[in-house]
Amino acid sequence: MALLEKYWGNPIISPEPSHLWESFQTFNAGAILLNGKIHLLYRAVGDDWVSRFGYASSEDGFKMDERLPTPVYERAFTMGPFTSFSPSGGGYYGCEDPRLVELEGRIYMTYNAFGPQELRVGLTSISVEDFLNKRWRWSNEKLITPPNEVHKNFAIFPERICGRIAILHSISPEISIAYFEDLEFAEGEWVRSHYHPTAVAGGWEAEVKGCGPPPIKTEEGWLLFYHAIDKGEPWKYKVGAMILDLENPEKVLYRSKTPVLEPDQWYENSGYKPGVVYTCGAVVKDERLILYYGAADNYVCVAHAWLDEFLYALKERKEIHYQKENMDPHVT
Repeated sequence: MALLEKYWGNPIISPEPSHLWESFQTFNAGAILLNGKIHLLYRAVGDDWVSRFGYASSEDGFKMDERLPTPVYERAFTMGPFTSFSPSGGGYYGCEDPRLVELEGRIYMTYNAFGPQELRVGLTSISVEDFLNKRWRWSNEKLITPPNEVHKNFAIFPERICGRIAILHSISPEISIAYFEDLEFAEGEWVRSHYHPTAVAGGWEAEVKGCGPPPIKTEEGWLLFYHAIDKGEPWKYKVGAMILDLENPEKVLYRSKTPVLEPDQWYENSGYKPGVVYTCGAVVKDERLILYYGAADNYVCVAHAWLDEFLYALKERKEIHYQKENMDPHVT
């Protein structure tokens, strides 16, 4: 049996033509598990080419029980006239690729904040109570990377490490983590990051890109998904996995021998960016690992595995195969 299976009902979220803010693209969802329910914030691009976040939720992790008709987060801006796309993945302005963690009574969200001449990392937060009650009282945006530098794909660890808050800000050429006492970010305080795309010696990766969802704490270590380009198919974005040491997460303990997720379905190869799978959100519910990913920059999809089996395969350096069209995850 395959360890990581793509849900038979993919895509689980698609563009909604009747909503002008999400009529073109819906993809790259962050995820968080609260009170037994999985909450998704997904990136949406509509007729105005501005990128915002929408909300959906699910009890079982697969079927969306609720999807709100209006955005739940967007950057403050003055509309146009825009003359060029941003240096990011499409659109004139906005926020993309949310990564959500619950930390000390608040939900923190990192995301890529972009405009025609900027690509930085944004940070905001909201109380758990407000989030659950859909009172979208987010804190004011903080840009946590320096101006005039291009940075993206930061993730906060869901608990303190050695008493400090840890932000994973680069995985290439090495695992790089910044530590802070709090997330206030005073004026002029930045995360100083360095990224250089590298290959993995003896691995499948021709070029390692960035991290996926925030790290997930397991008995074996921090489970981290990441994006990379395959040596054999450099035109595709694929997903790998690694396990980091719990106390010293700069240390990689295990790394996937092959990609754990790659584009091979129609919904992953027919969209704004064909051949791309990209993950920002993952949760563990009832011992099942549930991985949400964007497909071709057009759809939100999901894959799943039993966590213990997935970790064992990763630890033993076994090939983690995925099943292309899987059975209903509710059938065991």
